[in-house]
Amino acid sequence: MELLNTLVAKGLSRELPTREEALAVLATSDDELLDVVAAAGRVRRRWFGRRVKLNYLVNLKSGLCPEDCSYCSQRLGSTTGILRYSWLKPDQAADAASAGVAGGAKRVCLVASGRGPTDGDVRRVSETVAAIRERHADVEVCACLGLLSDGQAERLREAGVDAYNHNLNTAEATYGDICTTHGFDDRVDTVRRARSAGLSSCSGLIAGMGERDEDLVDVVFRLRELDADSVPVNFLIPFEGTPLAKRWDLTPQRCLRILAMVRFVCPDVEVRIAGGREVHLRSMQPLALHLANSVFLGDYLTSEGQAGRADLEMIADAGFEVEGADDRTLPPHRADLVAVRRRGAGTEVAPNA
Repeated sequence: MELLNTLVAKGLSRELPTREEALAVLATSDDELLDVVAAAGRVRRRWFGRRVKLNYLVNLKSGLCPEDCSYCSQRLGSTTGILRYSWLKPDQAADAASAGVAGGAKRVCLVASGRGPTDGDVRRVSETVAAIRERHADVEVCACLGLLSDGQAERLREAGVDAYNHNLNTAEATYGDICTTHGFDDRVDTVRRARSAGLSSCSGLIAGMGERDEDLVDVVFRLRELDADSVPVNFLIPFEGTPLAKRWDLTPQRCLRILAMVRFVCPDVEVRIAGGREVHLRSMQPLALHLANSVFLGDYLTSEGQAGRADLEMIADAGFEVEGADDRTLPPHRADLVAVRRRGAGTEVAPNA
């Protein structure tokens, strides 16, 4: 296909595809699917080889959220039967992090439900980071605490946090359909605050919420514009007790097309297969490794993931290797940009320089 040749060439040179090209990837037929995977796989291998980065999620605070995000089992008014608890103590969180590191995780993601952290919450997370660093000095730490206020991103960076996750989730035009207690611009603002403070930005999407192809392309193009270093791709888990409980729109083939489109639009960033991969990709998960270079190991916030041993076997059987602690995840040009951001505002260069 001429389309795929064009997209590979653009991906290898970090050139942005057109919206029409991105939409065409999502519109390819099942007969063309393996060609799409092979083409996007060339781009993935150019920037990340055959390495797979493992990430481990630690749920610091579960449930009790005042926001009404339609996809979330922790939302205001949810009747989903999940565990609800306040903050883990630093040593409890460090124990959980150690389990992930023992399984091969290179990054630990500290997540807390809620609209956003108070300054006291930031202090609590800082103590947790210190407890983790005492045991694992070199592990990457990513925080995901909701909307950030003035100065909070800077304090997290000073505490030793490497990255901040705040997903855009869906396109600006459809954001009001899934959440009314905050807006799309609030999420964009938090991603920018994290970047400005020198944190590596992690921001992605959720597919399967009833969006159109155009909406998927819109949100991925916005992520490219924000220059996120890591893009988690979540596939909706329709939790009972949430407004999206009956949404089962995804097939393994569509999930692969979405991952391929993300790879073509964001060729040199960490593309992570996140929540819902086991539910929706099912037996086609190994094919997704040709598109994404990062996965979560084990369980998610309020749902069980694939057993860690099964993940490791899948990665090896598919011909990939787990990224080591000494391996640099991002390509040199992007890793250098992250280092520049951490040195301070005013020293950053253009992302495509």
